[in-house]
Amino acid sequence: MSFDIFGAAQKALSSYGQYEGALRVNLRDKWFPIVEIGYGIADTHDEVTEISYKTQAPYFRAGIDFNVLKNKHAANRVFVGARYAFTSYKIDVERRDLPDPIWKWDSGFSVTGAACNYHWMELVFGIDAKVFGPLHLGWSVRYKRRLFHNEDEIGRSWYVPGFGIYNDSRLGGTFNVIIDI
Repeated sequence: MSFDIFGAAQKALSSYGQYEGALRVNLRDKWFPIVEIGYGIADTHDEVTEISYKTQAPYFRAGIDFNVLKNKHAANRVFVGARYAFTSYKIDVERRDLPDPIWKWDSGFSVTGAACNYHWMELVFGIDAKVFGPLHLGWSVRYKRRLFHNEDEIGRSWYVPGFGIYNDSRLGGTFNVIIDI
């Protein structure tokens, strides 16, 4: 069982982030099937464009990690893995009425509850180290690749729960508190 500290800190310090927990099974200290469940949130307003964006939804990842250490039974682990991920979410995008500087008409718009879904895969590299007893601390670096999506009629979502900001970077990461049960 583990909890991601990085996503929660990101949400506390910015307008988006996620809360995530995972359940991982240890099969002979070599293979680690894993399920990750989280809740992504974004609520932002761009001062320049005057566009507001809101979404919040659960996301799910499932995959497997492989311990690459020569001594598989050591207390610390170095692993590589893969995940399949999915989220179904709704977004609200709004821009208040502002006069267009050239055509002089109002250029505001509002979309509420646009239904979207997103499927992606992740390649993972991570380390977890035993602190004491069943407590481990670990981190992972993830390469994310969109598989397919449906984003309604409004186009690309600014933030996708679990995936992050669209077109920002395909790299992500976690910092985990892990408890071996």
